[in-house]
Formats: sequence, structure tokens, C-alpha cells
Amino acid sequence: MTCTFSAEQIASLSAPLDRAKVRQREQGRTKVSYLEGWQVIAEANRIFGFDGWQRETIQTRCVNQAERPIGARGTGREARPGWGVTYTARVRITVRATAQTPVIREGCGAGHGIDADLGQAHESALKEAETDAMKRALMTFGNPFGLALYDKQQRGVTHSAGENGAPPPASASNGTRSIHRSPTPAAPSAAADAGDDPGLAPLDPAVIRQVLTTLRGLPRPVLEGFTKAFRKRFQVPQEATSIADRILQKRHHDWIEAYLVQHQQVAA
Repeated sequence: MTCTFSAEQIASLSAPLDRAKVRQREQGRTKVSYLEGWQVIAEANRIFGFDGWQRETIQTRCVNQAERPIGARGTGREARPGWGVTYTARVRITVRATAQTPVIREGCGAGHGIDADLGQAHESALKEAETDAMKRALMTFGNPFGLALYDKQQRGVTHSAGENGAPPPASASNGTRSIHRSPTPAAPSAAADAGDDPGLAPLDPAVIRQVLTTLRGLPRPVLEGFTKAFRKRFQVPQEATSIADRILQKRHHDWIEAYLVQHQQVAA
């Protein structure tokens, strides 16, 4: 019987998950460990190759849309009227490995969007649902995609010497200077402003470092296209020579994640 994956791919899929790549969020009274969407895409590109796998959204459905206040809890500010939207999605992952027959996995996910603008709420919910479904489908391939996190004892998750390390030096970049400057720490008032808009929540410095590392690893044409799109989306002045110090908030992170997912679909 011919093995579907190469020995190198099998070794990567069987390797423990690097603890430095794991994030946590509050869910009820517990903390939930998870991998971010862009991290999963980066792992798929590394293990399967940029042209070795394909992501296809085969079903989406809006299951809830309702008016709701956008909270300003704890800020002393009046809540604003807004919208809450929920989507479900089903995504198919096709991996073209060494064997002629491709390996196909599917996953379902859900996403929630909260925004003063109904269209933005739909967009956020739909993208989150697709990303969640993609992660669930890829998870079945092994630890690098989060399978190890389903073990309550997380025995397949290891610590990394670089978990609290400094960001990679500029010499590790691909020559495009627009994302090489170190990000500026978020202003102290950013956390308070996030009470009105979750997208304004400041990013953890470790998350910013990982995002910049992923962006530096993009092929030059893709990186240049990303930089132009980011500048246009967030109205970065032309005189600004870098966008690294502009990636500070959750809205930046969410947009980057959606951009990378969309690029992966186009590339496939």
C-alpha cells in the first residue's frame, strides 16, 4: 500500500504542538486553548506546500440576526445600538500529497459578529465561521493543527525555548522594508476604548510578533499586495514607511487573518 504522505510530512504531522503557538481565551468560567487561523494556514503551507492543499467553503448559513446593544460595561459610557449575527459554515480541505488520490477532510464551525453596522456584523460572523470550520477540518491531520489541544492533559503540547523570546531580526525578512519596524506599544487608553468596540482591543505583544513573523514569510508579491491592501483599508498615510507599528488592535489582527485565508483560497 502506497503511503499518502512523505516521511518528512509524517514526521511534521506527528510532532508535538509548540506551546508558543497556543493562545487562550475566556469562555464562561474556564480558559480555552486554541490556535489562530493564520497560524493554522502557515502550518498547512509549511507541511503540505503552498500549492499542496486547497480550502473550499461548501456551505454557509446565517442562523441568527438580532439587534443588541454594543456594551460599554465598566467604562461608564452609554451602550450603543448594534447588531449580533451568527453564521455556521462547512469547509472542505483537500491535500494533494505524494499519492495520486487526494486526502479530503471536512469541518463545521460557527462565527459571531457584533457591530453597529449590520453589514460589518455579517462579514465578521461569516469570516469567523469559515475560519473555525477550516481549523476543525485541518485539526484531523495532527498535532500541528491543534489535535493535541483536544487532550485535556495536553500531552502532545511541548514548550518552546523561544516562547518568550524576542522577535526575529530584520535580516530574516524577505527584503520588503514596509513591515520591519518594531511595533509601537498600544496606548493606555486603548483598553478603555475597546469597551465600545471590541475591534479596538489592544493585541498582546507576543501575538503581534507572531503576526509579523508570518507576514515576513510571505512570498514578495503576496507581501507587497498585502501591504497595499492594509494601507488602503486602515488609511495608512503615504509618508509612513512601515505598517508594523500600525498592527496594534484586534481589528487589525482579524482583517489580516481574513486576508490570509482569502489569499489561500485564491492560490489554491
